[in-house]
Amino acid sequence: MNLRFLTLASLLTASTFAADAPKLPSIPAEPTAKKKELLFSDDFERPELGKDKGWAIVVPTFSVENGTLKGTQMRFDAPAQEGKPPVKGHQAVIGNDIPTQDSVIEFRFRLGGAQSVTAEFDDRKFNGSHYGHLCMARIAADKIILVDQKGLAVARPEGATGEPPPPQGRKNASFPLSLDPEAWHSFMLETVGDTMRASIDGKPVAFLQSPGIAHPTKSKVEFGCMGKDGFLDDLKIWNAEPAR
Repeated sequence: MNLRFLTLASLLTASTFAADAPKLPSIPAEPTAKKKELLFSDDFERPELGKDKGWAIVVPTFSVENGTLKGTQMRFDAPAQEGKPPVKGHQAVIGNDIPTQDSVIEFRFRLGGAQSVTAEFDDRKFNGSHYGHLCMARIAADKIILVDQKGLAVARPEGATGEPPPPQGRKNASFPLSLDPEAWHSFMLETVGDTMRASIDGKPVAFLQSPGIAHPTKSKVEFGCMGKDGFLDDLKIWNAEPAR
């Protein structure tokens, strides 16, 4: 085959793929939120999780280990057997009632053996989305995903596994990462108006603007761990206002 034709075909193919690739939102270089009063903090420096900080395990399980919060997923997909219904897998989730509208969340994390860790806002009194889920950041070694969950009102189909597909109107944005799962990293999530901006180790890494993020009554904050033994530490949550 003619070399000139091959080169032209390769260029056309590459340009086609580039045109089809989703365009990621631009990430603001400067912070979008200005911290106000500190609403909550936990350094997990105690022998066990306890009740004094208001934590409730939503999906098992979490524990305190060496001054850190350790999450271990214990619910996995399993078929119906011996008269029992099938089990749908779910990451481990721990939650706390900390009402916010605009906020800044900071914590340190180590993925360890986990596939991902998450930070999520919910409003249990809101019936327009599954379990009141509003918006979420999911951190894995190779990517971070910001999701507008508001409007996710339909449970995933029977027999489906893994994360449900985004329904119409639900927006998400995935950004590539390259994290050492055995190293500790710092994380900051700014939620202001209809935007979320995430930073890791002081560097902005993700941004999403979507209507569901602006839900005014984010009454609950939850943290999740998919897989075995992910760790969080030095958690702080501030009320916030737009940076400018």
